[in-house]
Amino acid sequence: MNFRKAYQDWREYRNTVNELSRMSERELNDLGISRGDIPFVARRPGN
Repeated sequence: MNFRKAYQDWREYRNTVNELSRMSERELNDLGISRGDIPFVARRPGN
C-alpha cells in the first residue's frame, strides 16, 4: 500500500467517524449501531 492510498483510507475513516459521532443516539439506533461501534463500523470497506 503506498502512502497516498494509506492517507486516503485514513481520511475516509476519519470522515466517517466524525460524521457518525455528530449523530444523536436515536439516529445511531435507527442505523442499528451504538456509539461504541463507531470505530468498527468506520473501518468496514465501502463506507
